[in-house]
Amino acid sequence: MPETHTPDTHVSTQPPVTVLGLGLMGSALASAFLKAGHPTTVWNRTAARTGPLVAQGATPAGTPAEAIAASPLTVVCLTAYDDVSAVLTPLTSTLTGRTLVNVTNGTPVQARKFAAWAEEHGIAYVDGGIMAVPQMIATPAAYVLYSGSQEAYDKHRTTLSALGGTRWTGTDPGLAALYDLSLLTGMYGMVMGVVQSYALIRSEGISARELAPLLTDWLNAMTAGLVPHTAEAVDSGRHLTDVSSIAANQAAFPNLLHTFADQGVRADLFEPMRQLLDRALAEGHVADGLSRLVDLLAEPR
Repeated sequence: MPETHTPDTHVSTQPPVTVLGLGLMGSALASAFLKAGHPTTVWNRTAARTGPLVAQGATPAGTPAEAIAASPLTVVCLTAYDDVSAVLTPLTSTLTGRTLVNVTNGTPVQARKFAAWAEEHGIAYVDGGIMAVPQMIATPAAYVLYSGSQEAYDKHRTTLSALGGTRWTGTDPGLAALYDLSLLTGMYGMVMGVVQSYALIRSEGISARELAPLLTDWLNAMTAGLVPHTAEAVDSGRHLTDVSSIAANQAAFPNLLHTFADQGVRADLFEPMRQLLDRALAEGHVADGLSRLVDLLAEPR
């Protein structure tokens, strides 16, 4: 008898999801949903970018409206909020009654305005901040911050967990962006220090590779204590220190700036720190620790 093949009639029991925007991050998100078994519809302004995901099993949509109509949950990952508005504002009737999770990088003010627009049109809105690079998505190291409609978040949390850890920040739609940008601020501050240190060491022809292990160990040791201890001082208002006072730092900091100048390294990244230390000393915070600088950075509202 001839061999017969039974057709594969497997139907996924996972909820469907739509992803709008297939840059590096959007593609990583869509791929993660597919790997978790979610029927995934994808759309991108440049249609050719859907190809690799279609090869993984995604369904391409010809228009954003077609993509949104395919799923109760739409995740949008575009370049900027202006792009999100341009794509979604004409589609309110399609989005009404559905959930929109916007992980496009933006500000708290933008998130709140967009949430108000969504609420006005009966769209359940969740804002998100991705704390990962594309290669980290769906690994234990990745997590996404969420805020906005808690009902929508709770309903779709299991689906969203395909991307990594899920961390709820509150019903204020702007909080995910606020946490996201606060974390990125810490990262960029570290990046500024790292690039400045490499510029300085290279001024004598010493390779960055030679400094890297020492710098890694030093930063790890410093941040392990600095981050929680500074948080405690900031929240308690107790800034007095027996470790490293503002007076001591203000006196020593010019050595950095003078060395940068002597070695032919620009001080653009570090000059603002000198100004802040000078101001702290002028305002009488001589014996306080560097945690006091947090108060000096606050603008009156």
